[in-house]
Amino acid sequence: MDYMQKRTSCTAMLVGKDATVDGSTIIARNEDGYAPIGPKKFIVRAAKSEANGYFVSPTTGVKIPLPKEALRYTCEPSDESDHNLYEEAGINEKNVAMSATETTFTNQRFLGFDPLVDDGLNEEGMVNVVLPFINSAREGVKRLGSLIEKYGTGESNGIAFSDNQEIWYLETAGGHHWVAQRIPDDAYAIAPNQVNIQQIDFNDTDNFMWSSDLPEFVEKHNLNNSPEDFNFRNIVGTNSESDIYYNTPRSWYGQKLFSPEVKQAPTSREIPFIQHANRKLSVEDVEYFLSSHYQETEFDPFTNEKEFDKQTFRSIALDRNQISHILQIRNDVDPKYAAIEWVAMGFFAYSPYVPFYTNIETTPINYQKANSEVTMDSAYWMYKILSVLVEPHYHDFINQVNQYREICQSYALRRIDNVDNQIKQMLNESSDEDITDKLTAESIITADSITNKTKKLMQDLIKQSLNLSKITFESGDNL
Repeated sequence: MDYMQKRTSCTAMLVGKDATVDGSTIIARNEDGYAPIGPKKFIVRAAKSEANGYFVSPTTGVKIPLPKEALRYTCEPSDESDHNLYEEAGINEKNVAMSATETTFTNQRFLGFDPLVDDGLNEEGMVNVVLPFINSAREGVKRLGSLIEKYGTGESNGIAFSDNQEIWYLETAGGHHWVAQRIPDDAYAIAPNQVNIQQIDFNDTDNFMWSSDLPEFVEKHNLNNSPEDFNFRNIVGTNSESDIYYNTPRSWYGQKLFSPEVKQAPTSREIPFIQHANRKLSVEDVEYFLSSHYQETEFDPFTNEKEFDKQTFRSIALDRNQISHILQIRNDVDPKYAAIEWVAMGFFAYSPYVPFYTNIETTPINYQKANSEVTMDSAYWMYKILSVLVEPHYHDFINQVNQYREICQSYALRRIDNVDNQIKQMLNESSDEDITDKLTAESIITADSITNKTKKLMQDLIKQSLNLSKITFESGDNL
């Protein structure tokens, strides 16, 4: 892989604890690449103690000193394990979650006064230098924000943090500026590839944080054309034709699903970042959105025969999907087993989300394998192969695929309930190490079972595909 190949075009969703059915906080995101192939792993980085440690970027050369003590954390790195780049998302042993990044774009006027830098901290290393060293979502915002101010960045990005109480979304602006908003507990937010945060209240430090000189910088350079308020999206973001076809339709569709009473056009430039649902949201709701393709609208590329309509808007599920995560921190169980990372790979409209407790020491072997070699021994490639089987015969196979995904989800929920009950019984009589070992073993059992279900489906689809070939000829009874 070319390390300078920036991962773009992600879609994120954030759900506050009072907006979920079980009181969990949820941050979730699809990682999509420039191209259909971008092998990913799901692994655990062990806790470590290292004096005078540094992170050095192989692409920008930035050298960042690291705290001595690093927490254990899960992550989703790209295949070049020697460099540990693009770790993307995970949950550390303090049950703090981070998802980095959602690519955004800063407008040319802001960049004129604070240009992107060539030697700064970019998406590739953000999880590495932040997630192992924070004890809360708020700490994550402060640490990343301070690093951006000090070292600069060469990209515009959105980054989500959560713990069991709070969700924060940070957006960078130019090379050295940023702002972060706390997602209200009773709300959800959807973030496509644009600057999303809107009104900033500089008197409300409970719900907003920002780079140290942001208000003064904007005023000095006359960047706010509506000085009666401070709309970060308008000041920093783009407002291009591509936004209304590439970005806003994704927000529109999510809000159509969860707030159907809100009437707005898919090309509206005023779709709000923060929204309230007409019901409590579940992991399944988030999964549906992240694997969606404008179902039940004229813009669904799988059902619309008009080439213009089906290519008008950028789908959420698409061939460039690589890995998707739903980071769930629960509040109705003990912290030792409260954090779950739901992982999907491949084309998300066909792949199930597999739950992993994050108080674990390792992941299944097939989730640790991902490189340029196509092999069924890699979870990434297995799910990519599944998409290759399904897409040519979408209408023949999709009901079967949806049934398989539903079976996997029901199984996953039963497994979580069963393991929760087992761990609850262990709390008073087992060591922390025993609990971690148990959660590791049970997470592997769950993932292995879904892997086997996937392989069985693929066997069935291969056999059915052979009977659907258009290159055939009825030879007659005597031949």
